[in-house]
Amino acid sequence: MTTAIPSRPSSAAPAPPTDLAALAARHGLTVSGARPSLGAYLRRLWSRRHFITAFATAKLTAQYSQARLGQVWQLATPLLNAAVYYLIFGKLLGIGDDVPDFVPFLVTGVFIWTFTANSIMSGTRAISGNIGLVRALHFPRASLPIALALQQLQQLLFSLGALVAILLCLGEFPMPSWLLAIPALVLQAAFNTGLSMAMARIAARTPDVAQLMPFVLRTWMYASGVMWSIDKVLGSDRLPHLVAVLVRYNPAALYIDLVRFAFIESFTADRLPPHVWAAAALWAAVTGAGGFLYFWKAEERYGRG
Repeated sequence: MTTAIPSRPSSAAPAPPTDLAALAARHGLTVSGARPSLGAYLRRLWSRRHFITAFATAKLTAQYSQARLGQVWQLATPLLNAAVYYLIFGKLLGIGDDVPDFVPFLVTGVFIWTFTANSIMSGTRAISGNIGLVRALHFPRASLPIALALQQLQQLLFSLGALVAILLCLGEFPMPSWLLAIPALVLQAAFNTGLSMAMARIAARTPDVAQLMPFVLRTWMYASGVMWSIDKVLGSDRLPHLVAVLVRYNPAALYIDLVRFAFIESFTADRLPPHVWAAAALWAAVTGAGGFLYFWKAEERYGRG
């Protein structure tokens, strides 16, 4: 006679569900740090506008905090750069002999170019230079490149004070045309911010870009008419037509020339390219919106690596 041995209930744990996404959705779980929709992202960014402003101001204040002269360097640095360019291009190379009001022409070019160049360089360090903040707190990462671009705009406002003083000393007096500098700088700020956000994403993935950018920016500066007159060079027909168009509608050159047109009486409208305001606005809109979207699409990847 055989006795049946009752089977013991299995003690093995049930198999985990294979569809983890469905399980998370059933319990209302979301991915930590997931990229929000564009509308939600813009609302979060707007809600942190006070943080962006305070962060930019703090960075500007701390920039020269270790120097003995402190904030004086905010004016001294671009002025010294302009002085060096004046000695080399104005005196040694004689370029200033062919450009009316060469000193205000050069100082304006240096200040406006520095605004763009520094915005781009600060963008390359927006994520890597604040990696502790990125990993510790949850906030729209676009706050960082926007704040750093705002810092450069604040720096430019200090420089414009020195520029106005120079213009007054050289016999340039305030005119209604000076107000044209406001829309020109607004467009340039939008362009710079978009480019800063694009560079922030690129440099976050490829940090070596920050080492390459000084060489790229130096080449761009020499092609932007910072210390030479674009209209005189292009008027000599020494460049092929396509190259001449690219140089003339180079965004940095457009913004520099618009501010020169606003401030310098001898820089007349015939020295500007056709449809200059439309071209400047197009560069600002495309680069500003495109840079923002490009940065936003990688929102969930910043600080992970």
